[in-house]
This record gives sequence, structure tokens and C-alpha cells, in this order.
Amino acid sequence: MKKVWSGAWKGSKLPRKQRKYRANAPLHVKRKFLSVHLSKELRAKYSRRAVPVRSGDKVKVLIGSHRGHTGKVDRVDMKRAKIYVTGIAAIKKDGSKVAPPLEPSNLMITELSLGDKKREAMLTRALPQGK
Repeated sequence: MKKVWSGAWKGSKLPRKQRKYRANAPLHVKRKFLSVHLSKELRAKYSRRAVPVRSGDKVKVLIGSHRGHTGKVDRVDMKRAKIYVTGIAAIKKDGSKVAPPLEPSNLMITELSLGDKKREAMLTRALPQGK
């Protein structure tokens, strides 16, 4: 199979092509893989289920050994499609702390960082006129 990325791989049922689609996708496509579900209040406010996560958003861990912890998004690794949250740390064998990479599907956004006007416009663009 060829290595160059193709958007047509998304339509395939084959698991190997799905993995290949995600692994070789360019960053503008990988950004969509970093979408995180919104809390019920934010979902009602913005009429959207999920938005791409950014640094500064407050998230809650829903699944995994850090379940229930909340913190601010420290950094987003676009290449590996992982999220790092402040306040969540794993302890290494030598006793030092390291931030574990978290999967976007295991998180929920509880508070959005709206410092960027374009992001705020994107969220309000699809709203019905009454909201």
C-alpha cells in the first residue's frame, strides 16, 4: 500500500486502512481527531456535542486511572493526538513526576478558553437565532 495520505481511506472498512488514515493524516485533519465532548451545560449553550480542544480549556477525565480529576489543558500534541493536563501526573520509578498523555475521547470540556475571537465566532455561528 502506498504511504502518501489519501482522504479516500476514510471510507474503507478495513481496520489497517483506518489506522493508516489516522497515522498518516496531515495536521489540519488530525485537529479534528482532537475533538472533546462538551459538558451538558456547554452543550445546551452552544448546541454542539464536541469541539477541538485547545490549551487553556478546563477538562475532566472520564475514563482511566485519573478518572474524576479536573485540570487545565497544558499542551496538545497534534502529531500523536494526545492531550496533557496540569494537575495530573504519573510517578516514575525514580520518584519524579511526568504528565501522562491523555486520549481526547476520555475527556470532557467543562470550561472553554474563549480568548480567541475566531473560536468564539465559530461556536456562536451555528447557534439558532433565539440562543
